[in-house]
Amino acid sequence: MPAIGLRPLLPDDIPVLAAIFVASIDELTEDDYSETQREAWAGAAEDEAAFGRRLAGELTLVATIQSSPVGFASLKGTDVLDMLYVHPGFARLGVATALCDALEKLAAARGANLLTVEASDTAEPFFARRGYTGQRRNTVTVGDEWLTNTTMKKSLGGGEPAGHAS
Repeated sequence: MPAIGLRPLLPDDIPVLAAIFVASIDELTEDDYSETQREAWAGAAEDEAAFGRRLAGELTLVATIQSSPVGFASLKGTDVLDMLYVHPGFARLGVATALCDALEKLAAARGANLLTVEASDTAEPFFARRGYTGQRRNTVTVGDEWLTNTTMKKSLGGGEPAGHAS
């Protein structure tokens, strides 16, 4: 396995990141979400300009293997992990871990004590293994579809997130 590189978002990345976003949703979440739910969710990348503005408005890191983008993650503000997507061909190879490690360090360096993520049902076990704890279940409307996720928090100072129910 070649080394995973991380770099900031570049304007030319938007089309490939939009494709990674769609492929990740389509192929990696099929056990947890219906086809119509996945189509609605992936629809966020149909307007590439708006998708690019969203990524550019946050601190977005791009994971690369042999200089090609294979995943991305973004930090909204100082304490919200907003997006984390990996191309299905590179899933479970450490790409998401490298992206999360970097964003957690950046969030802590920016003064965040807690990091919050709205984890999809597919991603929830990944975040739980990283020390994130579920705070509440959510139902969100995307187009005409309802999708569920879980608000999860992780203390960046070593303690448990506030509001954690044991």
